[in-house]
Amino acid sequence: MVTEEKLRAFGQLICKIVAGKILTREESCEAYRQIILNEQPELQQGAFLIAHITRKPTTEELSGVWDALDKFDTEKFTANVTGPICDIVGTGSDAMKTVNASSPAALIASACGVPIAKKGAKKVTGVSGASEIFEILGVNLSSPMSKAKQSLEKHNICYMPGEAFLKSGWARLIQSMRFTSAFNIVGPLTMPCENTSCIVIGAYAPQVCDQLIAILKEIGLNSAIAPYGMVTGHDPALGIDEFSPCGPTRVVELKNNKIQTYTVHPEDFGIKTHATFDIASYNKAYDNAAAIKRVLSGDYNDPLADLFCMNAAAALYASGTSTSYKDGMEQARQALSSGKALMQLTHLAEQQA
Repeated sequence: MVTEEKLRAFGQLICKIVAGKILTREESCEAYRQIILNEQPELQQGAFLIAHITRKPTTEELSGVWDALDKFDTEKFTANVTGPICDIVGTGSDAMKTVNASSPAALIASACGVPIAKKGAKKVTGVSGASEIFEILGVNLSSPMSKAKQSLEKHNICYMPGEAFLKSGWARLIQSMRFTSAFNIVGPLTMPCENTSCIVIGAYAPQVCDQLIAILKEIGLNSAIAPYGMVTGHDPALGIDEFSPCGPTRVVELKNNKIQTYTVHPEDFGIKTHATFDIASYNKAYDNAAAIKRVLSGDYNDPLADLFCMNAAAALYASGTSTSYKDGMEQARQALSSGKALMQLTHLAEQQA
């Protein structure tokens, strides 16, 4: 049972954040430790989370959140895989909702020979998260981490829902939360596959991309790309947490311990610019999953195929498998049209049954 002293101390942290004060990395870690381990009443947990995200967490505070998740909440394995292991994931909570991109992108990139240790979660603010998509496509979300390890080692692909590798905290919160928190920012940075060496991590706002890359540099990751996609002719604040086939994409890249920021366009991938309605989310998770399956099964000229292949190309570039986004796009298209990406879905569903 939480003591009155601990209740008051946590309440003072909430008041400190509301007043605009900054926490140290250690204070942030301790606060999120208490939330992860459910040591505070839900009312205090919710108040802290919404106060913190509203005040906008600093990079140091987010590093503390990562420390807490990594130390107190993440089940891990080391894959017996040679070479780079990549993750493709997004924070969610972006303003413009699209058909899920990172899930099919993971299948396509793995079909190009890059081991993909993909994490994901259920929906927070959209129609479907990666977990809903993979479950509809036949992946057992209750499959143990040992099967994810085997799938990665045997077929270059695995899917790890938050409920599988997060022991108590974030997985519990996902069940009831319908608002964005620091977990949406830092959760995608967790590393259940310990030898993950590169990541493509889309974010719902440009400044979040900067924070994500700053944290990844701090924890020593080799290579990372954080895209924020936009739509030509629309407010830049209304974007997507992935590379966009509908306009420019702002990219923050970490490579060799150096960070650079630049903008890419659909033509840099060798494609034309598409309209937003071509990639927009459907109203039901089942319809989003059906659209993904349709593209994987042969609808290779659909604008969704460009969306998926763009984000797969980023993983190929981040892992060093391609020399440019355009080169990666060509590899991704070949993997899609050959049927290899669809076969990866079959392998994943069978291995993680």
